Amino acid sequence: MPQTQVPTACLALADGTIFYGKGFGTPGETVAELVFNTAMTGYQEIMTDPSYAGQIVTFTFPHIGNTGVTVEDDETAEPVAAGMVVKWDPTEPSNWRATSDLQAWMAAKGRIGIGGIDTRRLTRAIRQQGAPHVALAFDPEGKFDLEALVAKARAWQGLVGLDLAKDVTCAQSYRWDEMRWAWPEGYSRREGPGLRVVAVDYGAKRNILRCLASAGCEVTVLPATATAEEVLAHDPEGVFLSNGPGDPAATGAYAVPMIQEVLKRDLPVFGICLGHQMLALALGAQTVKMGHGHHGANHPVKEVGTGKVEITSMNHGFTVDAQTLPAGVVETHVSLFDGTNCGIAVEGKPVFSVQHHPEASPGPQDSFYLFDRFAEAMRARRAG
Repeated sequence: MPQTQVPTACLALADGTIFYGKGFGTPGETVAELVFNTAMTGYQEIMTDPSYAGQIVTFTFPHIGNTGVTVEDDETAEPVAAGMVVKWDPTEPSNWRATSDLQAWMAAKGRIGIGGIDTRRLTRAIRQQGAPHVALAFDPEGKFDLEALVAKARAWQGLVGLDLAKDVTCAQSYRWDEMRWAWPEGYSRREGPGLRVVAVDYGAKRNILRCLASAGCEVTVLPATATAEEVLAHDPEGVFLSNGPGDPAATGAYAVPMIQEVLKRDLPVFGICLGHQMLALALGAQTVKMGHGHHGANHPVKEVGTGKVEITSMNHGFTVDAQTLPAGVVETHVSLFDGTNCGIAVEGKPVFSVQHHPEASPGPQDSFYLFDRFAEAMRARRAG
């Protein structure tokens, strides 16, 4: 008889449930919130999305690894998600752009993965009980202290009240001119003068910055803690508020006063994800923690004004409470999954934001028009 294979990784939930599987990546332990993502592509973009700080991602699509990895698809310099959970062991890459395979990439980047998990069962548990706190361990010899792992999961503080934007933001300001990837040249550079935009980095994805550049923007990126004086010192024609991780109320302690001061200047303002939540807080609304959040590239969102439905990419565990929107602020987009808020705008002003990620990395591209809308608002202001 063949020898029984010893599990080399385990996932311990705070309620005491244990999942065993095969480990890959870097041996060790990590503690985080567990979420699931329904995207069929883009696992590398997801792992390097700063919005996943403090989280382990369960992929509901079973064939993870089939396109390999390439440095061109990194959304930031290093992976930010704490680990990944997959149905099958990562498959060998079969894609002309691949420069490495997922397992080697995970090992090189110091991230833990676990394969051989019943991800359907795990996803049902997350949907029914909310995103749990978990401990993920990988030991090639299969030795685990299960009681200690469960205890670590239970002791983890969670994301509520946690400001993670400071951990993933840039250390200093920089200029960005790289545009969206296109066949066959890849990434090209924007040249000449453009619309002056200050992008506040709460955990910005590179492809969002590329979309701004492709829309004609001359982008200066500032850290999350930038003050209004620092933002306005660049004489921006528009201010962009980026995506990012953590509890928006915690980040708002320093972000909200800056945004409120910028709003007094009547500049076009565009926010995405955490930036959307920051704008809402600055306008007087409130945010709340969701049960299991929205994570995937197939979320239907309706634009209220037109009735148009967009298929969008989402990644958020907090949401703006639409019931708290003040007078003069309207709801522009709603989720068709659960009716939660997905967009706001200030009446009569070029100030708007959305919860979803319209930059299409990994996809889809239904919402790219928002970048053009932001650029058009700046051009209209310039024209006087």
